Amino acid sequence: MTLFLVTGAAGKTGGATTELLLARGHRVRAMVRREDERSHALAAAGAEVVQADFLDLDGVTTALRGVSGAYFCYPIREGLLEATVNFAQAATENGVRSIVDMSQISARREARSNAARQHWLAERVLERTGLLTTHLRPTFFAEWLTTWWELRDGEGLLRLPFGEGRHAPIASADQAHVIAAVLTDPEPHDGAAYTLHGPVELNHHEIAGIMAATLGIPVRYEPISVEEFSAAMTARGLPAHLVQHLGNVAVDYRNGVFAGTNDVVERVGGRTPQSVEQFVLAQKDTFTTSGPHFVP
Repeated sequence: MTLFLVTGAAGKTGGATTELLLARGHRVRAMVRREDERSHALAAAGAEVVQADFLDLDGVTTALRGVSGAYFCYPIREGLLEATVNFAQAATENGVRSIVDMSQISARREARSNAARQHWLAERVLERTGLLTTHLRPTFFAEWLTTWWELRDGEGLLRLPFGEGRHAPIASADQAHVIAAVLTDPEPHDGAAYTLHGPVELNHHEIAGIMAATLGIPVRYEPISVEEFSAAMTARGLPAHLVQHLGNVAVDYRNGVFAGTNDVVERVGGRTPQSVEQFVLAQKDTFTTSGPHFVP
């Protein structure tokens, strides 16, 4: 039976992909940074859990042993290029056949975000391995609404630096269907770079309106400056690398980099992506408190 490695398995796309592959009868090795209730849940579901750090070449090599295909998902933190080189080398040594790479829609050579430019470079590194390689470039996750959501006196607030820009929020569960499909049948997708979008492109005023109708409370989008947003994230203790990234992708967002929609989730993943209304309804309990990073 084929064995797949899912990295970031305790995260949003990694966890959903692990569950989906297991439900379809595949063997999954779930790579996590630390043991906690999330990794215990993965083990209980049938995954082989391995604890490893991307920056530890020997640990990554062990995690990739005997694997046919791997999902590479590195968080927005320092070390992406070293992690990519480690992963590429370990995958090559172990005879891994294919890699699905979680990149981002803002990844390009001219990106002002350090993380986005590093993702572009990481794509180029993986393409030089000779492995079947597919890059996924999602727009903003629907889950971001829960992260920067504030509930104050019975009213929902989204204070964000996105101006009048637009995107089609994409849920992590929908992305997992694409990841799983490419892992299990990589040849048709070799060399592809797929942008991932939800079904409807919206601005944040429209998103707030949908949230209000779904939650049954007033919800308002309040555009703020990149400077205020970055200062608030710094005050919350977020790493400078992440703050630099978020500030610059906010500018990208205003300039249309995150806009658009397509049929990739349906065509490749075999699933109709969730609308904002469907996502908010499914996550309704999440919106009973403020998210962890809201801008006060």
